[in-house]
Amino acid sequence: MKALFAIVTLVLLISAPARAEPPKTAIFDFELLDTSLEGEMRGPQADEHDRLIRISDLVRRQLAESGKFQLLDIAPVKAAAEGANLQACGGCDVQFAQRIGADLVITGVMRKVSTLILNLTIFVRDAHSGQLITAMNADFRGNTDESWTRATSYLVRNRLLAPNYGKPQ
Repeated sequence: MKALFAIVTLVLLISAPARAEPPKTAIFDFELLDTSLEGEMRGPQADEHDRLIRISDLVRRQLAESGKFQLLDIAPVKAAAEGANLQACGGCDVQFAQRIGADLVITGVMRKVSTLILNLTIFVRDAHSGQLITAMNADFRGNTDESWTRATSYLVRNRLLAPNYGKPQ
């Protein structure tokens, strides 16, 4: 009886899926693409720059707290990433992520059409192949701290962390 129990236990252990380590993830500060008349006339705004930092940090915090991602320190490549346009550099985000040993790279762009109309897009790429794994976006109204935070949290909660991608929780 003990032998049978030992065999069943061994079979269960072997057939149980191995717990994989969370993917090592590089999350770069999100960027602003301002095509608004206001942006053309006034140039970059300090409050929008601060919001970009806050939403980037919000994504990092929510993903770290989920336990589904192992966040890497981007400090060794941060200056180079900030000097590049990550959305139009031909894959430099992947190269930066590879330098720090990432499996995934997450970038984002806030598109400001006007003071009223904005769109946040988050991209997730395989840092080994450079292939786009997924992209998600949220259109929203209002250029405020609250609207930026809500749009960001929505995408993290209902797309990045959703157990069944595409099915809101």
